[in-house]
Amino acid sequence: MSDAEPQIKYQVRFDWGLAGFQALAADADVIVLADALPTVDVARGFPTRLAAHTVIVADLSTSTLVADWALARQTEKGDRFSVAVVAVGERRADGTTRFAMEDLLVAGAVIDALAERGIDHCSPEAAAAAASFVGLKRAVKHLVKASETGQALAAAGQVPIAPDGPAPVAGAGPEGLTVVTEFIFPA
Repeated sequence: MSDAEPQIKYQVRFDWGLAGFQALAADADVIVLADALPTVDVARGFPTRLAAHTVIVADLSTSTLVADWALARQTEKGDRFSVAVVAVGERRADGTTRFAMEDLLVAGAVIDALAERGIDHCSPEAAAAAASFVGLKRAVKHLVKASETGQALAAAGQVPIAPDGPAPVAGAGPEGLTVVTEFIFPA
């Protein structure tokens, strides 16, 4: 495998977890962390300082807000605004990464909303994430609740929430979005 960055030529990029964040962050105007559900065991995560980057956390309810915000930044910039979408993922008991499909669906929702606004020069990885969301759109709420993370949260007495549509996040940053300077990656 090459150390080259094949996604760099694309405006919208996609990857997974902390390693994906590290691979895509340097050359992106914004990093979107796709995180559908709270982490089951935050204590086992990796706190990561993000201050050098603009990082927004998205869930199913904010995917269109993220796309609107990115389009406005692109207009202000007067040039392509690059977006790196990173599905946060989960951590297994043995410490390995679990690719949380609910985060893939959020990433796909963000990428699909970007494409609807004309920010659509997507890497193949980003296109595949968007296609998974579009293909499963009618079942997303059920899939998120039935996911491994959703089941673990339910078993711990928490109710996994799969929002239906756009809604601003309380106490958030610009235009109802959550901007973070530190994030605990579970994987």
